[in-house]
Amino acid sequence: MATYHPDRDQLLIEDVLAALGHPVRLGIVRELAASEHERTCGSLPLEVTKATATYHWRVLRESGLTREHKRGRYKAVSLRQEDLSTRFPGLLDAVLNASTPPAPGEDRQAI
Repeated sequence: MATYHPDRDQLLIEDVLAALGHPVRLGIVRELAASEHERTCGSLPLEVTKATATYHWRVLRESGLTREHKRGRYKAVSLRQEDLSTRFPGLLDAVLNASTPPAPGEDRQAI
């Protein structure tokens, strides 16, 4: 079965934003952006079931945020930074540089 990856010109802002709107997927994107090389799906510390992780990986791939390919027995994943920056200039940088709001009850001083 072939893996679906949208072409650069098929990327839709609403799909990208919806994918980034979930904290697990946003965390994955941040981890991939901080990595110098592609990662395997199992190399990221996700605190969800395997089935849920598979769902999140599929949403990221089908929205165009990530690209997957087989590397031996593993699935390698990389962030499509160049495609995203070309299609939506500044979006990925803004998302990656945005701070996360404090959790309820967390005391964080404003900067």
